[in-house]
Amino acid sequence: TILYMLAIASNGLLLLVITMDIRLHVPMYLLLRQLSLLDLLFTSVITPKTLLDYLRRENSISFGGCALQMFLALTLGGTEDLLLAFMAYDRYVAICHPLNYMIFMRPRVCWLMVATSWILASLSALGHTMYTMHFPFCMSLEIRHLLCEIPPLLKLACADTSRYELLVYVTGVTFLLLPLSAIVASYTLILFTVLHMPSNEGRKKALVTCSSHLTVVGMFYGAATFMYVLPSSFHSPKQDNVISVFYTIVTPALNPLIYSLRNKEVMGALRRVLGKYVLPVHPTQ
Repeated sequence: TILYMLAIASNGLLLLVITMDIRLHVPMYLLLRQLSLLDLLFTSVITPKTLLDYLRRENSISFGGCALQMFLALTLGGTEDLLLAFMAYDRYVAICHPLNYMIFMRPRVCWLMVATSWILASLSALGHTMYTMHFPFCMSLEIRHLLCEIPPLLKLACADTSRYELLVYVTGVTFLLLPLSAIVASYTLILFTVLHMPSNEGRKKALVTCSSHLTVVGMFYGAATFMYVLPSSFHSPKQDNVISVFYTIVTPALNPLIYSLRNKEVMGALRRVLGKYVLPVHPTQ
């Protein structure tokens, strides 16, 4: 409950600050705003249902509800996965090609990145949800997992799922390892550029910005790779639940804090917005 409230408050506040402060209407913060929106929606798909089940002592979900939850989780998770790769490209252009930044990252390109992330993730999620839910579930009706996800549901199927498991693995590699490779390549080039910067202040600012992004990337991709790329022999219900809690509840709560607390521009914008709309000062005459 505490983590969910933190995720709602921190992501909502970051969304408000980036929207209200015109100084943050640049490509980097446009992508960051999308990340906050995704985190807010992602945790809201899972956590309220989990909390209600705990309070009511009724750990049940309908077949349609399970399919909807799976589709939304896969869509939001896949979109965030691709968006993080585009954010790495944004940092690469900003640091390695600063003079051409507003050409390579003009608003139309940014919105194309966002739309591409949403569309590809939605199509993949729709296909996986429909195919997963078409299996007959006659072995058990108990999902030993925090939410409706592909790996725990396939364990309940009484049909041969080996080919589909291979497809899930291939999709996982495509959606996770390819963007991760692009992120690693971007930050390798960034590192070489930063090390050759003459200004210590510029070098420090670039490293702080990039380290925040790499922290988020490590948390998200580490958990998602464990769930969707590692073979089923490496999985256990207890382990899978811990990993799911991490990337559906913990990570969305921490992401805005990681980005905002170490970012002077965001903290400055936060003070301006709070000072203007929350704590107005009326000087005495």
